[in-house]
Amino acid sequence: MQNELLTELGRSLVSGSLTDVALLERTSAHPVVQILPEANVVKVGGQSFIDRGRAAVFPLIDEIVENLGRHQMIIGTGAGTRARHAYSVGIDLGMPTGVLSVLGTFVSMQNARMLHYLLAKHGIPFIEPAQFPQLPLYLEERGACIFFGMPPYTFWQQNPAVGRIPPHRTDTGCYLVSEVFGTRSMIFVKDEDGLYTADPKKEKHARFIPRITLGELAELDLQDVVVERAVLEMMANAENSRSIRIINGLKPGNLTRALAGEDVGTVITAD
Repeated sequence: MQNELLTELGRSLVSGSLTDVALLERTSAHPVVQILPEANVVKVGGQSFIDRGRAAVFPLIDEIVENLGRHQMIIGTGAGTRARHAYSVGIDLGMPTGVLSVLGTFVSMQNARMLHYLLAKHGIPFIEPAQFPQLPLYLEERGACIFFGMPPYTFWQQNPAVGRIPPHRTDTGCYLVSEVFGTRSMIFVKDEDGLYTADPKKEKHARFIPRITLGELAELDLQDVVVERAVLEMMANAENSRSIRIINGLKPGNLTRALAGEDVGTVITAD
């Protein structure tokens, strides 16, 4: 390409260094296009929800079906207890973080397949990362699709600061879909009402937090949070998905309320 056809920024990128901080700052001058602004990413927890079986999953399936035609849904799945078992065996065998990520990916995929089979009669497809270019068509035609939440880093998963468990798991993978595609909302379906000051299953005096910013959450320095910490780290630099909502999917109607933008569960926002 001839340089005279390039913008000033284009010429700078061609001739400059991509480690130049001043140059990198100029690349954020234009707003990012929201590719799927009407879609909602709905992450269904593995251990917190799918592992509970029929009693938890079937009512949620019914609620998803009820919202077809009203809301576009990109449904991601967690891995849950089976992934933890796989991690424990892999760690005992000396497997590195990247290999553990592969093991967790296949468990998340199993959960996505099960939800897909339950929703198949409604024409809801299961897609893998290679099929994401067709995502807009699936949403336009069927109103929803299902994918496994584990980001496809596999062997390229970065090592965590502590230990060997993959730091970017299914919460993170679903959040990245919401951020990259500029979706309307990011909803995490869990088995608790949202964020608490401690694990409410273990601490009966834990206080529910309906709304909080990343800065306020950092000040609390909680030992346990309801979503992966990597999600919170990514939100700090997000351009599209600047807030997430955590709801209790065991309570009928909560997903419908969240999709409608009603005040339910916990909302965490970037500062």
